Amino acid sequence: EIKKGEDYKVKYLLSNPKAVQTSSGLIYNEIIAGTGAQPNVNNVVEVHYHGTLTDGTVFDSSVDRGEPIKFPLKNVIKGWQEGVALMRVGGKATLVVPYDLAYGENGSPPTIPGGATLIFEVQLLNVA
Repeated sequence: EIKKGEDYKVKYLLSNPKAVQTSSGLIYNEIIAGTGAQPNVNNVVEVHYHGTLTDGTVFDSSVDRGEPIKFPLKNVIKGWQEGVALMRVGGKATLVVPYDLAYGENGSPPTIPGGATLIFEVQLLNVA
């Protein structure tokens, strides 16, 4: 899985020239620029998201459930803490989250294998 994730990141960066890889290894690709508030880890955020594995398998999606979700940003994986904090309300971005900023070598069985790189399309709806 780790090798698959590394290969995916290289291909993603080559095919998405506006995407930025941060020093942590997170890839951030802004789809729609937001104009509202920008959160930090101490905020509660409301988002719509669609999460997939590198092979396109959907493992979680508030979009598919038809209901956004609210949570304290500090309570989620590191890749979300960093990536969502780069966004502004009204914005939409793709986050390519390497395994070490996601669920690590153990994954989150049964849906997320160990060492998995995760891809999220995230829309930031609100910051509290």
